[in-house]
Formats: sequence, C-alpha cells, structure tokens
Amino acid sequence: MFPARVLAGASLALVILALPGCSSPWACTDTTAARGDAGVRVQVEDTSGRPLGVTAEIVDWRLEPHPQVPSKGDQVHFRFRFDGADEGSGPAVDACAVDKERVAVGCHTVYSSDAFGPDGDLTGDDWLAVEHPEQVAGMLLIPNDQSYEGRTCEQDGKDGGGPHPPEPASMGDQL
Repeated sequence: MFPARVLAGASLALVILALPGCSSPWACTDTTAARGDAGVRVQVEDTSGRPLGVTAEIVDWRLEPHPQVPSKGDQVHFRFRFDGADEGSGPAVDACAVDKERVAVGCHTVYSSDAFGPDGDLTGDDWLAVEHPEQVAGMLLIPNDQSYEGRTCEQDGKDGGGPHPPEPASMGDQL
C-alpha cells in the first residue's frame, strides 16, 4: 500500500496536468489542408475546405515586357478580381502561369488587400516572371486561402499547431 502522502502528491500532479491551457509537446499537431482544384474562377476556401464567400478570378493575362525592366523580355501580366472580400484583411490565393498540360511554370501569391474597386469588386494586376514565357498557355488560381499564417508546433509547441494552408504552388506542380 502507498502512503497517503504519495497518493496525495500523485493526485495533485494529475490535476496540474489536466488544467486548461497546460499542454504537452506531444499534444501539438499540425495539419495541412489539401490543395483545392485550380481554375480561372474559384471559390476561396479556408484551411478546412469551407468556402469563405469570396470568389477569385483571373480577368485576363498577356505576355509583354515589364515597363520598368523591358530588357528582361516578356513576363506574364495578369489582372485578377476578388468578389466579396474585405478590403483590409481579405484572403490571398496562388496565381500560377501554366503550360498546355496545366503544369505550373511559375506561381505568385496575390492578396485581395492589394486590389481595389467599388462595391467589394476588388481588381488588381500583377507581373509574373517565368523562365520560358513561350510555354505559358494560361493562368490559374488555387482556391486555398494563403493569408493565414498560424504558428506551427515546431515554432511553438505550447500554442502552435492546428490547420495550415497547403504549401504554396511552385514550378513543376501539376494543377
């Protein structure tokens, strides 16, 4: 039989471990959202795959030299629109130039906060430098919101973890 003092100490230790806010490093878990289907027009989704009520769309694109660095040759100049986004703190999505097989030849994250316009119709434009502009057959958006930057378990074992957006798309990814 254990002495009463040992049992009381063990009970106190269990109570302390069970207190809210106390977490152990082995309880921290990171999850990564699955990459959504890319398209010219997408419903932006959070890390659990639920729509945010925001639509992102590639309005148009073309190959042309950037006016500030024309000596670098053609780049992809594209216009995008976010419908239903909050001007100050809206979502962000990856915009990718793709070849005819929908393989990314270059990607860049675009933020709704960088777009402007009346009545929630936020339109912006951007440039994307790609190694082989002649391969570009179109522009696609990936619907996952990339604006969330929560702490990972590696960064903060006590308060990190939880759902995170998928890794940003990069050259060579099949979309």
